[in-house]
Amino acid sequence: MSDHRSASVQDRRLAPTDPGYRGARRANASPPPPEDLPPRSHRSGGGSGAGKMRILAWISIAATTLMVGGALTGYTVYRDALGSINKKDFEQDIIGTRPPDTGALNVLLVGSDTRAGKGNARYGQKLAREADAGGKRTDTIILLHISPNRDQARLISFPRDSMVDIPACKNETTKQTIQARRDMINSAYNSGGIACTISTLEKLTGIRIDHFAEVDFSGFKNIVDALGGIQICLKSGVNDKNSKLVLPPGKSLLDGEKALGFVRLRHYGDGSDIQRIRRQQLFLSKVVAKAMSSELLTDVPKLTGFIKAAAQSVTMDPDLANDPSQLIELAQSVQKLTTGGVKFTTIPWTPDPEDKNRVVWKQPDANELFNAIKADVELPSASPSASASASTKPKVAIKPEQVQVQVLNGTTTMGKAREVADMLAKEGFKVTGLGNYQATEGKSQATTEVRYAKNAAEGADYAGVLSAALTPKPAPTSGKVRPTTTDVYTPSVPAPTASASAKGAPVIQLVVGSDFKAVKPTKLPDSVNQSTVTASEQKNVCV
Repeated sequence: MSDHRSASVQDRRLAPTDPGYRGARRANASPPPPEDLPPRSHRSGGGSGAGKMRILAWISIAATTLMVGGALTGYTVYRDALGSINKKDFEQDIIGTRPPDTGALNVLLVGSDTRAGKGNARYGQKLAREADAGGKRTDTIILLHISPNRDQARLISFPRDSMVDIPACKNETTKQTIQARRDMINSAYNSGGIACTISTLEKLTGIRIDHFAEVDFSGFKNIVDALGGIQICLKSGVNDKNSKLVLPPGKSLLDGEKALGFVRLRHYGDGSDIQRIRRQQLFLSKVVAKAMSSELLTDVPKLTGFIKAAAQSVTMDPDLANDPSQLIELAQSVQKLTTGGVKFTTIPWTPDPEDKNRVVWKQPDANELFNAIKADVELPSASPSASASASTKPKVAIKPEQVQVQVLNGTTTMGKAREVADMLAKEGFKVTGLGNYQATEGKSQATTEVRYAKNAAEGADYAGVLSAALTPKPAPTSGKVRPTTTDVYTPSVPAPTASASAKGAPVIQLVVGSDFKAVKPTKLPDSVNQSTVTASEQKNVCV
């Protein structure tokens, strides 16, 4: 992988006002559902852009997971299932530099309403007439992020009509380059395909996407039917002509057709888009729970039917579809999700000032979410000092605002010390100054270091608090280095109110290396927390 940080040592001066700095930088035959046109309002029941296809993308998780279960019922079923998966490569169509591989597993989940094929042509007739035969659209874009240790996971939903900067990318069919533009995020898929969507998300989030899974209309229906339906519970009944859905109050078992109507239902409850998104996410949590239930896993005929339906309904990249070990790893991660509750988060958004029928991502909230994902932080988390290892855990709890830090840039990237200093200041650390540290032969220092003075009695304790707040986490080292240059630090980001003084505390050195990823945030913005469906909400009886 190429490293774009190419500034020379001579040019690696501190840049307090560096313009390149970015401090905050997914049954019975019933009539087909009617077409689902884009919403016209984001303030009422018109929809936020999460869209009808949100359920389809999420179903691909269950599809992938249950194909792994085929190994339990016999190699032949498993082999045949893998052979039935549609495969599509995307890496050769990616243009430009990609984010680094951090060891996390990031899978893009999309729902496709392709009109190709007999099973899909009956849905959305008006859109089918307007689109080319075989054309496809997506109204759902979800990123499944699983941490490097495979112990944390989150699903990020990107509203379909988010106005974003789409980079230059290739059309997956013609291979022609599509020029960069500002447009709705789902237009990247509609005009360029999966590779263009991946390029767009990587550019916007800084998160590398490893794989993708796609499921279509008929695939969704078949998967729900293969599960034997999904039970939901409504606080009030539904009689909605737009979705052709009639349901009584209380519990109902939905087959594939009714499930399509339910996830597309607009006129219910307060009619708001936020409520609709949460209904869909709660429905999805039930899908995954049923897919991973022992009832299904121990019913060989039913499991076999599900595996076949899932395999025939999903398109994946070859690296994922052809690698049983990765599928098993993904399945095991999803099993953990069902134990602790699936975290569904919608990107914080606000109406687009230029068009209230569109949305823009709320900043810096969205970038803080991306940074937390890249740092693989379980949020909300304990304070950094609570995460310190036994060897560095101080006898007395030390708060970040009591830790004084000198940040030294050990890389060849200009302005890196200020960038990291702002991250630390935002989390409450007391940054006393900036500087540069020239590594051997003028190259970037490979690893980040946390250093304390040899004669500092409590140096290791304070250094341990700083170390625990970094990703990756360096072990504190005795002995400080001599900076090449030094400068004062003036915070450019608001710092939390200090509840303790750093007076008399030792100054800890942070030498930033090429491996530095992030400072772990201790909390996410309220807008992110408000847009996340919690485990307790997923257990609610009725919606």
